[in-house]
Amino acid sequence: MLEDLKPILNDLGEKLDQMRISLEIPAKEEKIAELEYKMSEPSFWDDAVAAQKLNQELAALKGGVDTYRDLMAKYEDAETLYEMGIEESDPSMEGDIRAELDLIAEGLETLRLEVLLSGEYDANDAILTLHAGAGGTEAQDWTQMLLRMYGRWAERHGFTVDTADLQPGEEAGVKSATLFIKGHNAYGFLKSEKGVHRLVRISPFDSQARRHTSFSACDVMPEIDDAVEVPINMDDVRVDYFRASGAGGQHINKTSSAVRMTHEPTGIVVQCQNERSQLQNKEQCLKMLRAKLFELEQEKKEEEIAKLEGVQQKIEWGSQIRSYVFQPYTMVKDVRTNAETGNVQAVMDGDIDPFIRAYLNAKANHEI
Repeated sequence: MLEDLKPILNDLGEKLDQMRISLEIPAKEEKIAELEYKMSEPSFWDDAVAAQKLNQELAALKGGVDTYRDLMAKYEDAETLYEMGIEESDPSMEGDIRAELDLIAEGLETLRLEVLLSGEYDANDAILTLHAGAGGTEAQDWTQMLLRMYGRWAERHGFTVDTADLQPGEEAGVKSATLFIKGHNAYGFLKSEKGVHRLVRISPFDSQARRHTSFSACDVMPEIDDAVEVPINMDDVRVDYFRASGAGGQHINKTSSAVRMTHEPTGIVVQCQNERSQLQNKEQCLKMLRAKLFELEQEKKEEEIAKLEGVQQKIEWGSQIRSYVFQPYTMVKDVRTNAETGNVQAVMDGDIDPFIRAYLNAKANHEI
C-alpha cells in the first residue's frame, strides 16, 4: 500500500534534517565557497605545496556535502513520486518509491560514518603494516592474503596504495609489508583493523591436509602532517643502508638504496626499500618513524587518562580482533563486536565494511 510509505518518508526526512546539523552542512558550504574563491586567484599555484593541501581540504569538504545534496534530491524525487501516486491512486508506483527510499537509507548510513569519523586524525592517510606470526610458510601465505584483502578494500573506496616495504617469504607469501593508503578518512576506517587476525583452514602446504591455525598482526597509524610537532633527535636514530630485495629493476637491486631506521630509546624499527632512490626511501622512513613515535605518545596519554579515571584499560598491540575460518565451515567473526558473516570469499575480496561499521558504532556507543 502506498500509504504505508508515508511513515518511512517522514522518518527519512527527519534523519536528513538531523544529518544536516550533525555534518554542519551550512558551515561547510560557506567554507567551500571561501576555498573556491581562493583557488580562483591568479597567485593560487605560486606555492604548489600549499595549493595541493587546500585542494585536498576542498575535496574532503565537498565529499560529504555533495553526498548530502544528492540524498536530498533523491528524497524530494521520492516525495514527489509518492504524492503523484496518491493523487492518481496508482499502486504500481510503490516499487519505484521503495527502491528510491532504500537508496536514501543506504546513503544515510554512509553519511553517518562521516559523523563517526570525527577523531582528530581520522581524515588522514593511513600507514598499514602487516607481520606474519609464528608458523612459517602458512603464516606468511596468510599475511599475503590479508595484503590482497586490504588492497582490494582500498580499490573499492578509490584510495591509492603505495608499497613502502615488502619482505617476501622464503617459499611463499610475505613476512612483512608496509603500505601507505591514501584517501580521505583512510585512517578513520582502517584503525579498526589494528590487532591480530587469525586464520583457520586446511593448509595447502601440508601434504597430510591437516587443519592449521595461523596469525598475522596488523598495525595502523595515521600519516602525520608536517605541521604536527613530533620531536625526533636524529642522534638517537641509527640509519642503515642496504640493497633492496625482491622484484625490481637493476638499479633497485644493485645499489644500497634501501633504508632502515632504528630509534634506539624506544627500539622502534622502520624500513623502506621500494622507492628508486636512497633519499626517497629515507623520507618515507622518517614519515613512518614520526607516525610510530606519535602513536606511542598517544598511547601513553590514554594510559595516563585511564589511571586517573580508575579504568583498567588494556592497550595491547597484539590482541586478537578477528577470526577467519575456512574449514570445517566458513565464518569471519570479529571478537570485539560479534559482527560476523559466512561469506569468507567476499571478505577476502575486500568487503570488510560491515566489520568497520560495527567497530565504529561500538566505539561511538562506548561498547569497546
